[in-house]
Amino acid sequence: MVSHLHPHDESHAYRFCPRCGGALERRVLKTTEPERPVCADCGFVFYIDPKIAVGTVIRNADDRLVLVRRAIEPGYGKWVFPGGYVDRGEALTAAAVREAREECGLDVRLDGLVNVYSYPGRAPIIVVYAATAIGGELCSDEECLETAVFDNTSIPWEDLAFRSTRDGLRDYLEGVRHPIRL
Repeated sequence: MVSHLHPHDESHAYRFCPRCGGALERRVLKTTEPERPVCADCGFVFYIDPKIAVGTVIRNADDRLVLVRRAIEPGYGKWVFPGGYVDRGEALTAAAVREAREECGLDVRLDGLVNVYSYPGRAPIIVVYAATAIGGELCSDEECLETAVFDNTSIPWEDLAFRSTRDGLRDYLEGVRHPIRL
């Protein structure tokens, strides 16, 4: 059976302390906070932080949107805008430009922030940017089965991989934009 949870959402899977290797147990440290994994031996509190991802809603020179079809789980075979996880210490905007280049071969100019998405019970926080293709050649990498361009009326809404993809595209098409500082 394939889990519908993303691996980063499975914080209960951690069983051992990253410092000393002792057993982790779930404890309430403050009544206003959730249970946290705490090492029974050394007392280390293992804060399970969210993962930050970026996505780019890219318009090409023909004023069409670029989507990629995923070749990895979660969402294998479904459509998304190019995106991925931010590396520790990497600027969000740099990650958005890098992920666009890696996943679909395009160099982009970030035009604005569409929105930031987070959902209860899910680890990733997704930062979605509006972007314009300014170079490169549309192609796919090992994480994508294919790339394609869609006009506003042909987006495969029923075949999108994630809620954040739907929400980001909807906000983008409704003209939601927030200025960004590069």
